[in-house]
Amino acid sequence: MRISSGGLKGRKIGSRKAFKAKAGDELRPTSAKVREAIFDILRGDIMDAVFLDLYAGTGTVGLEALSRGAEKAYLVESNPVRFRAISDTVVKLGLVGRAFSFREESIRFLIRTSGAGMCFDIIFADPPYASEELEEILSFVDIHDVLRPGGRLIAEHPSRKPLTFVPRSLKLVKNYRYGDTALTLYRKEP
Repeated sequence: MRISSGGLKGRKIGSRKAFKAKAGDELRPTSAKVREAIFDILRGDIMDAVFLDLYAGTGTVGLEALSRGAEKAYLVESNPVRFRAISDTVVKLGLVGRAFSFREESIRFLIRTSGAGMCFDIIFADPPYASEELEEILSFVDIHDVLRPGGRLIAEHPSRKPLTFVPRSLKLVKNYRYGDTALTLYRKEP
């Protein structure tokens, strides 16, 4: 995998071996086409943003955010092999101090950072398609102040499985479809 645009365009992210899935631990990296769509959607919001990549996997989405002008990126990945690969890539790309990797379950990270008063401008959530974690993440972000007012949350999920989440403080902006993949964009109400 490579970063597709920005200051780090063309730089390689990890190795196939580091991200190879074991039985029961499938990795489904966000495709280059969908990554490009994400950053087209977020184009006006990415510069100087604090970006949170939940379920980082390869780390490519969060690192791409930095390449395109985000100030900081937080990459959350619970798998120890992937976490180490992301951490190594951060060092290799010279992003120490701008990219921060955490080996933690995404919901636990949100609970912990919410308690510490941390806020993000953009949250990208791409849990395993078979899990039910996306609804839990959306609900937590909706209720707690982890997304700045006017901030964006973009959720990746299977297009055949529409979200049933009904937000209170998040406004549904738009749904996008790219084959089997869907992106749903929310904005935090001021």
